[in-house]
This record gives sequence, C-alpha cells and structure tokens, in this order.
Amino acid sequence: MKETIMNWLTHTGWTNNFTNFGINLLIAIAIYLAGKWLARRIVKLIDKLMLKRQLDEVLRQFICSILSVLLSFVVVLIALEQVGVDTTSLLALLGAAGLAVGLALKDSLSNFASGVMLILFKPFKAGDFVEAGGSKGVVENVGMFTTQMRTADNKEINVPNANIYGSTIVNYSAKPTRRIDLVIGVGYDDDLKKAKTILERIVQSEPRILDEPSAVIAVSELADSSVNFVVRPWVKTADYWEVKWFLTEEIKLAFDAEGISIPYPQQDVHMHPVQSAA
Repeated sequence: MKETIMNWLTHTGWTNNFTNFGINLLIAIAIYLAGKWLARRIVKLIDKLMLKRQLDEVLRQFICSILSVLLSFVVVLIALEQVGVDTTSLLALLGAAGLAVGLALKDSLSNFASGVMLILFKPFKAGDFVEAGGSKGVVENVGMFTTQMRTADNKEINVPNANIYGSTIVNYSAKPTRRIDLVIGVGYDDDLKKAKTILERIVQSEPRILDEPSAVIAVSELADSSVNFVVRPWVKTADYWEVKWFLTEEIKLAFDAEGISIPYPQQDVHMHPVQSAA
C-alpha cells in the first residue's frame, strides 16, 4: 500500500512539490530568523547613535519602536515571498485597513504627530512655565498624545498635543531674564519730577533688579484722568513675580507718604438749571 501511494505521488509530481515547498519553507524560516537578528542589530546601532547625539529619550524610544516594527514587517514580507505567498494582495489589504484605521483615529494620530514634533523641536521642556493650547501652567511631562501641566493653584491639566502645536506657544521660562512692565498714574496736579524721583529711588533700592539692561522710568501718556509713568526694570526670571508685587506695594506706600495721588477714572457731571417758560 505504501509503495502504491509513493508511486502515485511520484507519477503525479506531488513528491517534487512537497520537496520544493519544504525547501522554500526552510529558506523562509532562515530568512525570518536572520532578518530579525539583523533588524535588532540595526535598531541597536541607531539607538546608540541617537544616544551619542543626546536625543530626547522619549523620541529615541519612539523612533526605535517604529523602526523595529517596519524592519520586522519587511522581513515577514520577504519570508512570505519565499514560500510563494502573493504579498501584493496582502499589501493592498493592509493599506486599505491602515487607511480605515487612520480615518477613525485621525484625532489621536494628529495628537501623536504633534507630540513627536514637540519632542523633536523642544519649544519647552519639563519645568517651564508656558501658555499654550488655551492653558497656562508649569510643564510636568510631554507625552506622545497629551502634555501634562500644573496650574498656579496646583491643578493638573492634560492638554492635547495638537492644540498646543497648532497654537501660539509662549514660554515664560525660556530666557534667564524678564522685564517687568508697570504703568503708574499720577494726578495732573501732582509734581511729576517728585513722582519720578520717588520711582527711581524705589527701583534703585531693590537689590533683585538688574543693573543691565538699565531700568526705564518715563512719562508715557497723558491719559484722561492721569499722567502715566512706565516703570520697566529687568530681573531674573525666577524673581519676576515677587519683585513685581513688591514694587507695586512700595510705590503705593511711598506715594501715600509723599502726598502723590494715584487717580482713578472719574467723570465730572455739570448740572445746568432749566428756566421754565413764563
């Protein structure tokens, strides 16, 4: 019986087919194993190069993950080609599936792409105080889909990366120094030179104010109810708010002590008696 079956397989060509398939399968397995080993080596090499260039860790991990998936996919395609699988149809099917998934997850993909750009170009880093995406706070973490921020009153907010990257980003911590902009109004009947002298004395006596660039104190506007001074000293970024609050308080106390008024908007209403007709 066995000899009869073997003779039939030999006569019909099935023996050669099984032999060829087995050889191709072994070659495909060898290609897969060798390809996976080579892919891992390539990923490790690229990771070392990025580490040497001090690339961001999150971006490094992301690039290595994507590269590993792509190389593994190529290795699988080559192995399938070896055993006779039509990879053209498979690629078309995967392309259609990828398009459907992309349309369904377009918002997530947009946040993902924006996260990559934020990590790559670094408009801010963890610890910076920024205003972006309609929110303001200290950046705690830049993730792939959202950026975590902490507000001044210690609330945690997670802003989608697409909202941040697609809007204006104001980084208040990017530079080592900042300028304080104060507008101080005095009355039209007050002594302008005396008021300016008081402002200069307060600014010069504050040690946290920098000598360079020098502070600007000047009359900027003759407003409706007051003569406005601009007070623009420079401080270290870390001292900005404390110095601004200190100056505002000291100017008010000094003006009160020296009899300089700080007017508020007001209107004069004149009443005219109406004479009745006789």
